[in-house]
Formats: sequence, C-alpha cells, structure tokens
Amino acid sequence: MESRNNTNVPDFILMGLTDSAEIRSILFMVFLLIYLMTVLGNAGMILIIHLDHQLHTPMYFFLSHLSFLDLGNSTVIVPKTLDNLLTSNKYISFVGCFTQLYFFACLTVSEFYILSSMAYDRYVAICNPLQYPVVMSRRVCTTLTAGSYLFGSAQSLAIVLFITSLQFCNSNVISHFFCDITPILALSCMETLNIEIMIITFAIFNVMFTFITISMSYGSILSTILKISSTSGKRKAFSTCASHLLGVSIFYSTTVFIYFKPKQSYSLGRDQVASVFYTMLVPMLNPLIYSLRNREVKNALIRVMQKREGSR
Repeated sequence: MESRNNTNVPDFILMGLTDSAEIRSILFMVFLLIYLMTVLGNAGMILIIHLDHQLHTPMYFFLSHLSFLDLGNSTVIVPKTLDNLLTSNKYISFVGCFTQLYFFACLTVSEFYILSSMAYDRYVAICNPLQYPVVMSRRVCTTLTAGSYLFGSAQSLAIVLFITSLQFCNSNVISHFFCDITPILALSCMETLNIEIMIITFAIFNVMFTFITISMSYGSILSTILKISSTSGKRKAFSTCASHLLGVSIFYSTTVFIYFKPKQSYSLGRDQVASVFYTMLVPMLNPLIYSLRNREVKNALIRVMQKREGSR
C-alpha cells in the first residue's frame, strides 16, 4: 500500500484480481473470450435489429438500446482489466478512474430504466393490444429511452462530482479491479456519510421505482394471461415475457447484492467475484437470453444472411 500525505492524487493503483502470474494468464484468456462474445453478441443484436425492418418495433427498439448499454458497460471495464492482467500495469490516472466510474454508473442506472420500459412495452402489448400502436408510438419510445439516459447521466455526474471533492490522503490503492464507488470511498480520509446517503438514496429510488413498474406490469400481464382460454395462447404470451423476466432477475439480483450495503461491509474476494459476474458475464448472457428463445430474432438473422448471399 502506498501512503499519501497530500490530497493531490495524480493516479490510483488497481489491486486487481490476483498476484499470481499463472492465474492472471488464465483469467486473461477467459475474460478476453467473454469480451469477444459480448461484443459479437450485442453488436450483432444491434445490427440485426437495424437491418431487418420487421424488427423495427418498440420491443426491439428497447432491446437494441439494452444491447448498447451492455456493450458499453463491458467496454468501460474489460479492456483495462485485460491490460492489467497482461502487463501487470495496475496504474490508472485520476481522470481515467473517474471517467470509468462515470460511464459505468451512467450505463448501469440507464439499464434499470430501459428494463422497466421493456416491461411496460410488454404490458401494453399483452393487456391493451388494440391501443398498442398509439400508446407505444415512436415518440413515446424515444422519450422513455432519452429519459433513461438522462437519469443515468445526471445521477452519475452528481456522484462523480461529490466523490472527486473528497481528499484522498490515506492511500491510492483501490481494492478492486476497476474504479467502483465503494472501494474509492474507502480511500478518503474525510467523512463520506453524506455521499453514501446520497448514493444509497439514488440507488433505492432507481431500484424501487423501476421494480414497482416492472412488478405492476407483470402483475397485469399475469392476470391477463390467466384469462386466456387456449393453452397455446398462454404459452405464446408467457414466451414473450420469459426472456425479459430472466434478464431482469439476473440484473437486479447482482446489483442489489453489490451496492445495497455500506462500505464497511465491503469484502474484496466476495465482491470481486460478484462484480466479475455483473460486469462481464451478464452483458455476455443478455444477447443469448433474448435471442435463443426468440423466434423473430432467429428468423431475422436468417433473412439478413439470405440478403447478403443474394447480393453477392
């Protein structure tokens, strides 16, 4: 640990995941493979939705933005982690650290609201199908998406501005593999209670507001599905919601586990494993979750491939 007696910290040191060269090599190969799959899956999803006009619907509009958020979140974290594993260069500049923190927080908060927008879209599609084209107009979808990004950017900017106003005179070693809120706050020699209260207030609002929206949407959806007489109709309705529910469950469970606790309960090993799952595995899994059970995406991929073959 490098102690500092001043408040002008030019850089931080990321402790990383391990000091073992052998384990670092293994993790580098695994994380590189995960990142390549993440880029391929999410960029592929965005491209298919863009190229196939039959997917130009509200559901896939939101899904393309979810893929963008997952791709962005992974790109903010993984390349620097790979560099640390490969070269043992654990330094990150003060500006670079808080830039990483800003985009990570912004994309994460935005994802909460995109997921809730997707749930509302499914509610309108199943419970009010005749009004669906009017209620989920392009203007409404654009407004919901813009609002998601606005909430994410505004809250992240406030968090970063408050944290950068702190004095970091205890140490410049971050007990994590990326610049996250809790391990950065642990470095400050100033009282951070007010900032922690602000962050937990933001977190509670984001989680509760979006969770209530999702819960109410799926409560109404379930009530509507149970009224459907045909088994095939029920199965089709459940199928359209299953992927989103699985994605929501994974996202909420990991974020709540990591961030809904005070900094004193931070555990290096446990929280790092959870963070690896959240920052690397979830962005990789989402394209699989939303495509493997989705016949429309599979058919769109076939159509895109056939168009390419026909244009040759």
